[in-house]
Amino acid sequence: MVAQLGAGRSIEDIAREIGKDPSTVGYWVRKHALSSSHADKHASRGGIDLVVLTSLVERGDTVRGIAEELGVSFSTVQHWLRRYDLRTQRARQPRSADAREIERVCLTHGPSVFVKHSSKDHYRCIACRKERVVARRRAVKAMLVAEAGGSCVLCGYGRHPRALHFHHLDPAGKAFGLASAGVTRSLERSRAEARKCALLCSNCHAEVEDGVATIPSVSPDIAPG
Repeated sequence: MVAQLGAGRSIEDIAREIGKDPSTVGYWVRKHALSSSHADKHASRGGIDLVVLTSLVERGDTVRGIAEELGVSFSTVQHWLRRYDLRTQRARQPRSADAREIERVCLTHGPSVFVKHSSKDHYRCIACRKERVVARRRAVKAMLVAEAGGSCVLCGYGRHPRALHFHHLDPAGKAFGLASAGVTRSLERSRAEARKCALLCSNCHAEVEDGVATIPSVSPDIAPG
């Protein structure tokens, strides 16, 4: 490619010969700090090359991502997108106020479904939302387990929080279960519910539920306030 560019061949000409899109060739030209003698016809002095900008748009980059990639300002990218009549994939998405789900490119997960739950909400990647919910559940569960002593009250097991359960000492006083769905409630409500429970490992919990084992007498408020 270096020799071909040096011979004065255009990016479009090289792309036709190798059967690639000009945007792909332009991307690799820039990636290797090369230049075409024909670049001036695509961008004025100080501008963004059309082929380079097209390649980044087709790659799915946002305006902010393109600005960071090229080391220019957000407004500069917007200017040259308008100049070349280009739009990012996000800008091409339908903007209907009634659309609950749309397809966009997530910087973390790539092409993904974005959802908003109300007219005042903004679109968020479903995969990112799920990951944040799971991370919060695990963080709250670990906190509640630590505050309840960190180990099973019967056998002393405490290696992994997911293997520890909250067993309600008085079923009549149970407001909600502290399983994965329970720890999505407010931290204070989850703490209040945890104080009604004894911390058991999964094995001991099964034995208590079946009447094989018995929990020693404990204070109804077993966890630190």
